[in-house]
Amino acid sequence: MGLVANGVSMTVLSRSETGSLNLRGAATEVLGDLIGSALTVVAGVVIWATGWQQADAVASLLIAVMILPRSFLLLRDSASVLLEIAPHDLDLAEVERHLRALPGVTDVHDLHAWTITSGIPSLSAHVTVTDQALDEHGVGGILDQLCACTTEDFGVRHATFQVEPVSHREHEDLGEAH
Repeated sequence: MGLVANGVSMTVLSRSETGSLNLRGAATEVLGDLIGSALTVVAGVVIWATGWQQADAVASLLIAVMILPRSFLLLRDSASVLLEIAPHDLDLAEVERHLRALPGVTDVHDLHAWTITSGIPSLSAHVTVTDQALDEHGVGGILDQLCACTTEDFGVRHATFQVEPVSHREHEDLGEAH
């Protein structure tokens, strides 16, 4: 019964490709139970047919060996979220170059990226723009351009930008001196 129930659970979980750490953790647990159930049945058959009692210990060791690699990967990915490590595939220098290339952008500083949950890279930055760009597009229009750039070019799903006029740069320089 356990083998069938774990097989059904694994089928349901394998159809959900969200990248969620919770689902991956659940799938790892169910996979371990599925393999454990299968190996328990095999060990039982071996013990019944041959009397070799060590089949149970061998099955237990095989279960542990099969589950450890997935557990370490899950631990690594959860540590990246908990420690707010920048996504490994996000090149901040390239992000900065793209943002600076937008019309009216004169500077990008305090650029940071992290992962708030599995599969959701986040980014924040201060972006200095010309007064002409602010007059022409407004802060909302500038924010739309910045968000479109990071979403379309880099897959960043959550970005926070502080838009600053060029004249505000003096304030930034004073703030760094304190």
